[in-house]
Amino acid sequence: MDERIKASTVLSPYHHFTRSEWAALRADTPLTLTLEDLSKLKSLDDPISLEEVIAIYLPLSRLLALYVAATQGLFKATQRFLGADDGKMPYIIGVAGSVAAGKSTLARVMRSLLSRWPNTPKVDLVTTDGFLYPNSVLEAEGLMEKKGFPESYDSAGLLRFLSAVKGGMRNVPAPVYSHLTYDVVPGDHVIVDRPDILIVEGLNVLLPGRAPKDGRGLPFVSDFFDFSIYLHADDDELERWYVSRFVRLRQTAFRDPRSYFRKYANLRDDEAEAVARDIWTRINLRNLHENILPTRARANLVLTKDASHSIEEVELRKL
Repeated sequence: MDERIKASTVLSPYHHFTRSEWAALRADTPLTLTLEDLSKLKSLDDPISLEEVIAIYLPLSRLLALYVAATQGLFKATQRFLGADDGKMPYIIGVAGSVAAGKSTLARVMRSLLSRWPNTPKVDLVTTDGFLYPNSVLEAEGLMEKKGFPESYDSAGLLRFLSAVKGGMRNVPAPVYSHLTYDVVPGDHVIVDRPDILIVEGLNVLLPGRAPKDGRGLPFVSDFFDFSIYLHADDDELERWYVSRFVRLRQTAFRDPRSYFRKYANLRDDEAEAVARDIWTRINLRNLHENILPTRARANLVLTKDASHSIEEVELRKL
């Protein structure tokens, strides 16, 4: 073996698994989802199968069961040390990755699996889309072309939300985003009330902030995570999936009169593909390389997809 390859293997912060190696770690974790359940959870153009759930998600569910139990034990030990007998600290899981990578499907499937554990924990899911600034603010600030970039989010609001949830507060509101209107829904919220597990899904959730010179900076979003997952795929595949989804949406959501993208509903296939590739290149690909992909190495778990959307490689950070 080349000495450079040996060195990179030794120095890598991750354990590397092939699909079959990872699947073997399922052990006796039961499959609790049906094909009908899965059809309701997957996103458009994300052809996840029950075999994928068995090979990838069940081993992950087993791993998280162990991690959650260990973290809860540590929290109880700290409570005993402090002489406190009240409070509850949710286990927070962050899910990051590019537009079109399949984050939403991953997050929904994991929520469903985790909520079906024998002790039936309470599992909530929040996306950071709700913490985007409203379009009116983005337009006023000239940020509509950078929607999804770090500066387009109410980062302070997201940090307040995570701090409240992690601190065990009751009935913490999170704003809601509509992919139909492409905007935050005014006055609408989901309520997160002391869950056992909270999944936070978003493009830039693993992005670190700048270290302050006085050492008193605000925490990063990922500081609140107990575990983080990065969903990875090659640029060409991500673009292909994005364009395919955009073209298909002309026949469904784009035809709704309320849709922000209503103007694209009647485009020909070639015109729709051209528009989608332009949006991908100008906004999503740029955001991926400037902000999202550089955070991959900060994740506890990296799942790499092949051209068929199947996860072919798993990297688990060494403890």
